[in-house]
Amino acid sequence: MTLKNTSYQYGRIAKWMHWSTAALFLLAYCTVYFRQWFTEPNTSVNMTALHLHLSIGISLGVLVVLRVIWRIYSVSPSQEPGTRLEHLAAHLGHYALYAMMIVMPITGYLGTGLSTDFFFMFDIPRFADTELFKVVVVSWMDMSFEEFEKPIDYLHKDLLGAWIVWMLIAGHIAAALYHHFIKKDRTLQKMTR
Repeated sequence: MTLKNTSYQYGRIAKWMHWSTAALFLLAYCTVYFRQWFTEPNTSVNMTALHLHLSIGISLGVLVVLRVIWRIYSVSPSQEPGTRLEHLAAHLGHYALYAMMIVMPITGYLGTGLSTDFFFMFDIPRFADTELFKVVVVSWMDMSFEEFEKPIDYLHKDLLGAWIVWMLIAGHIAAALYHHFIKKDRTLQKMTR
């Protein structure tokens, strides 16, 4: 197996990025649901889970930037035979997934009310403490952090995080299984072998 993609198969780098992104999304959800379901607010366990969630989110943001760069400059394996509608659905699904992989870390960072203790090694200041926030949100938009945070939080947690991301992930998995078990083509194998 090569590092780079070929017209036949994804390479090690693309596979590593794909599966690392999936694992980080799963870990982000595990930490946030653990925090909501199994901890009391403002306890040390609750805050540890929150900082892990924020650290994972920032890591996802960095990884997604690298994925987008890799995707732009890398060959993609050729598509398996299918109808125009199947290819259109595949393209739209991938664009939607990439959009979520970009929007979720950004909205998470913009809407967080505290600095991130990045994997307990160093602090990353919250957006509200940056010069960009002061210029764009306070000066140009004439908003406080509380006014700015409310729609960002709704987008990150209630709309995208609670529903849209899950539906896209389920659709992505269903499509991979459909290709593997129904169409019996190489779509899933390109990312697993």
